[in-house]
Amino acid sequence: MSVHDLVSLYEVRIDLIGHDWPRVVAVLSRPWVACNRLASQGGSCDSDEDARIAVLHRAVALGASIVDIEMTASAALPFISAVKDKVRVLVSHHDFERTESEEALADLVRRQRNMGADICKVVTTARCAEDTVTMLRLTRRFQSVGIVAFAMGPLGTASRVLAPLAGAPFTYASLTHAHEAAPGQLTVGALKAMYDAMGVK
Repeated sequence: MSVHDLVSLYEVRIDLIGHDWPRVVAVLSRPWVACNRLASQGGSCDSDEDARIAVLHRAVALGASIVDIEMTASAALPFISAVKDKVRVLVSHHDFERTESEEALADLVRRQRNMGADICKVVTTARCAEDTVTMLRLTRRFQSVGIVAFAMGPLGTASRVLAPLAGAPFTYASLTHAHEAAPGQLTVGALKAMYDAMGVK
């Protein structure tokens, strides 16, 4: 079985792939999320904001099922308004320093929803084991409105694995080793092995 047989949704990191990304999406056999991540949110996109957003519009035209836009992006609101009737919008937030309280994160999710998010993505950094609990509680709390929430780093790995069990529609994993997009990300194979061990289908 190919690793691609285990994937139901791809995240296409346009900022990491570069100019050849349209060739990549042309051969995908599953739905995909278009992401052209801002440098300030952990990405590698070095173009100006107009050019970055133009690429996301092209991704929508090329068939993206979901498009990721950072809630801190200056063009977030007009972009969401422009694509809302064409594609599902994932509004994302990454905190590379800490995991705030559940209530602070809940307020952030409400702001994402008010911006027009179909899916809210909240990613923090785990500094202790309790941070994993916080992210799972947040996921459970907002599962009915569509949320993907977990913590980065070694202490947050469990939150990545357990997120779908708490109500997230999906979680993130890399296809192979050395291609992880964020600290603590597992490979698809490792994630599948863990779910098999837990009896999760």
